[in-house]
Amino acid sequence: MKELMLEVIQAVAAPDFKVYAYFNDGTIHLYDAKPLIMKSSNTVFAPLQDESVFNKTLTVLNNTVAWDIVGNRNERKCIDIDPYTIYESEEISDPLAE
Repeated sequence: MKELMLEVIQAVAAPDFKVYAYFNDGTIHLYDAKPLIMKSSNTVFAPLQDESVFNKTLTVLNNTVAWDIVGNRNERKCIDIDPYTIYESEEISDPLAE
């Protein structure tokens, strides 16, 4: 039996540095990026401490939640989170269906 490789197919910004992550298995998870982003201003995540940058650059690259900081969809120059880390966050119903 073949295992499903988890992939994020859509990422939508939510308030307070959270992300709605839509997966290829039909589930939706609410990922709280704030603890990771606010850890230190000396990390790769520092540009995302500005919520407008966080929201504006949020996308899907490398089959996961990512931020396209340089703006050219370069999969090697984005900031991304392992999809399994995202998947471990709270599963929710579709907030866009309400």
